[in-house]
Amino acid sequence: MAEVKTPVYEMIENLLNAKKYASLRDLLTTLNPSDIAAVFLDLPEQSLPLLFRLLPKELAAETFVEMDEDAQEILIRGFSDRELNDVVNELYVDDAVDLVEEMPATVVRRILKQATPELRKTINEILQYPEDSAGSIMTTEYVYLRPHLTVAQSLDLIRKNGIDKETIYTCYVLTTDRKLIGIVSARSLLLAQPDVLISDIMEENVISVQTTTDQEQVALMFNKYNFLAIPVVDAEGRMVGIVTVDDAMDVMQEETTEDIEKMAAILPSERPYLKTGIFATFKQRIPWLLILMISATFTGMIITSFEKALAAQVVLTAFIPMLMDTGGNSGSQASVTIIRGLSLNEIEFKDLPRVIWKEFRVGILCGVVLAAANFLRLLLFNRIELPVALVICLTLVIVVVLAKLVGCSLPMFAKKLKLDPAVMASPFITTIVDALSLLLYFEIASSLLKL
Repeated sequence: MAEVKTPVYEMIENLLNAKKYASLRDLLTTLNPSDIAAVFLDLPEQSLPLLFRLLPKELAAETFVEMDEDAQEILIRGFSDRELNDVVNELYVDDAVDLVEEMPATVVRRILKQATPELRKTINEILQYPEDSAGSIMTTEYVYLRPHLTVAQSLDLIRKNGIDKETIYTCYVLTTDRKLIGIVSARSLLLAQPDVLISDIMEENVISVQTTTDQEQVALMFNKYNFLAIPVVDAEGRMVGIVTVDDAMDVMQEETTEDIEKMAAILPSERPYLKTGIFATFKQRIPWLLILMISATFTGMIITSFEKALAAQVVLTAFIPMLMDTGGNSGSQASVTIIRGLSLNEIEFKDLPRVIWKEFRVGILCGVVLAAANFLRLLLFNRIELPVALVICLTLVIVVVLAKLVGCSLPMFAKKLKLDPAVMASPFITTIVDALSLLLYFEIASSLLKL
């Protein structure tokens, strides 16, 4: 199927081929940086430096941030020192930090060489914060005011310094030793009288996070409070930066992707699927596959230990897949629900008794309905003897209930032990439930059928 090209893409391609660079520049300046980056992604690599040089300095920096790391590296390697200096020093601090973290060492050396001493110092400070913490994703470019300033003085200060700040919609009120004591919105400043003091209109109940707060928790706070930015303070309450909503959205996407990969028994990857090599993809998948394959050996050992029972009632063998699959699916349903609740802070470990009691009742209802439907199928369509049908259906009820309990409790215990609950998702729980299902099945069959 041929690739569908957008009208904008075709216009840029035609102007580029015709070498109408003035018209191309005019067209590019009408586009959003994200749209320009998306178009650049599909163009030949050799065209990127030329197109990038057509962009105005500020638009070029904004577009550079939106590009993927491979395209960024291509541009950096083709930049002169002056061009790299222009781009790096137009970036916001958090974007510059992301760039340094993602690029190879040789490229990082060039980036830091072209950065201003102040920017270089700030980048190094942020890189020292723990990975996946609020400090590691914050920016130090924010507007702060003093409580003794008037509204008029504050607006003059914002006009003077706000041009280089990541956001001016929320201003932070600090003491002389940088203690955070309040916030003032741009709306409050615009509606207040010029001679009113900041201390009279600031909001004193400030919600903030510490530099060591987990980035996922910070992202959840944006969803809870509908903030545009959250202040970050150190252990002494001194303000050191802010986390903005765009960075929080990136964190939520990264964390969700990571959870999905772990729940599918894949080691997390930081690169897009199509940009990840075959060997890299293999390395992400093979460890868990090996672990799960070895753990599945237990199910084989259980079947082997009940060979005589199976020989006496061969028909029992036909329903092993159904029991194992149903148990695995039941456990997965419970685990995914609980993992999601844990990630959203809707469930805590203290809720374990309530969760188990709820899943027990859900398991009973699901198990009885499934067993009833299966009982009719066994008698009417499979022509199975009544005692055997009762064994299968009784096992089904117990397996569903047990799977629900295992599925809901393991993620909560993992969270309590400071492990990622997503690890306890479908494949891991399915392996456990499979072994338990077989044990129950054969024990019940041996007892009721006198095998």
